[in-house]
Amino acid sequence: PRIHAGILARRDREQDQVEMEAQGIPEIEVVVVSLYPFETTVAQPGVSVVEAIEQIDIGGPTLVRAAAKNYAYVTVLTDPEQYGEFLQQLQHPEGISLAFRWQCARQAFARILTYDWAISTYFDHLSATPPQTAQILGKLHQTLRYGENPHQRAGWYQELGLGTETRTAEAPSEESPDSGSGSTSTGSHWGWCAAQIHQGKELSYNNLVDLEAARAIVVEFWDQPQAAAVVIKHTNPCGVALAETPVEAYRAALAADPISAFGGIVALNLPLDVEVATALTETFLECVVAPEIAPAALEILQQKKNLRVLSLPGMEKGPAQMVRMIAGGFLMQQSDRQPLEQEHWQVVSQRQPTPEERAELEFAWRVCRHVKSNAIVITHGQQTLGIGAGQMNRVGSVRIALEQAGERARGAVVASDAFFPFGDSVTLMAEAGIRAVVQPGGSLRDQESIEAADQAELAMVFTGTRHFLH
Repeated sequence: PRIHAGILARRDREQDQVEMEAQGIPEIEVVVVSLYPFETTVAQPGVSVVEAIEQIDIGGPTLVRAAAKNYAYVTVLTDPEQYGEFLQQLQHPEGISLAFRWQCARQAFARILTYDWAISTYFDHLSATPPQTAQILGKLHQTLRYGENPHQRAGWYQELGLGTETRTAEAPSEESPDSGSGSTSTGSHWGWCAAQIHQGKELSYNNLVDLEAARAIVVEFWDQPQAAAVVIKHTNPCGVALAETPVEAYRAALAADPISAFGGIVALNLPLDVEVATALTETFLECVVAPEIAPAALEILQQKKNLRVLSLPGMEKGPAQMVRMIAGGFLMQQSDRQPLEQEHWQVVSQRQPTPEERAELEFAWRVCRHVKSNAIVITHGQQTLGIGAGQMNRVGSVRIALEQAGERARGAVVASDAFFPFGDSVTLMAEAGIRAVVQPGGSLRDQESIEAADQAELAMVFTGTRHFLH
């Protein structure tokens, strides 16, 4: 109580000063607190519940809150990075400024928020039931020049607390209070905040959105033996390809739609070597990202001074939850990471797909789930040829994809993110020379599409799973 009185005493209140003098309590002007390292403790693998609870600070947050509340007279320091400026403030003849005390108080309340949030998230991870309160917390990583458009303010935040996956474990029981492990990546850097930016202009809001879209697609092929390359424009792929080498994959992805690729984003699933770097300098691009980049490749890429070049360790790790704001709240859902299981696919046409067509249908299906609905993807030889995205009707997407593919559509396959409500799309594809189609099925008029496929001797496969992307 005497310590808190010294912190909370208001210098302009006579009653406060009378009581302080009567009790012999000195005024406290500076409070410096390093909280127990809860976040770093639970980030370690195998940490027990008892060990985690031991690192929940009680007195520290109380001192911080008291000092921040009385920032008009007290300076509170909660981060060693504040110490340098604090020492400079001490040299001022007029003493520590109110502006500095206010900023420290603001940081202090934010620190208590993140600390309590980490503890709350840890306990949520110990339970198999959904949390009662959905929370998103981030720390400002970088102030962006602007958002999607110059008149929109924007910031890039590092996600705190959730980590890269949703983990559940049984809560400790009364018989065994030390049971369970709630190890999380609370407070750790991962994802784009951990990326190394080797060169180029500052990343923009749209760059980051497109980079994440490119990362998500290239990770679809993380377990494949071939090299994968993705070219993104406005979050939609304009070219995706697999090949024996990264440079072959990139050239195939670029050739899929070279016009749309101008000013695009490129992602690779394998290290970026000299051959790829040379090819990348031949086209105007905004960004390129790979898990690793060879030093010699970086020297070549320096020819394009404005090209943003990033290496992203742990590229395969993505967010566990997707969030979208709406008026008065937000929506949260699990990321669409359902494994592709061909054994559950159903051939509904009279003609069976060949082994080569099955492999091609799988490639097209992996790409299709990352294209804005209504989505149509035409591929051949593990290369996209035509993509119809974001149209209000499915036949419109089909027409766009076929027009883009042109004569290359003959002998190719098609993936659709949702069912065909009518047979007209199938007939249109058959006339263009498409040989096999993969789609979720589930329409009341599925039979109409099946009959159109049989009439054209197309192979048609139902996955039983749709992949809307709004």
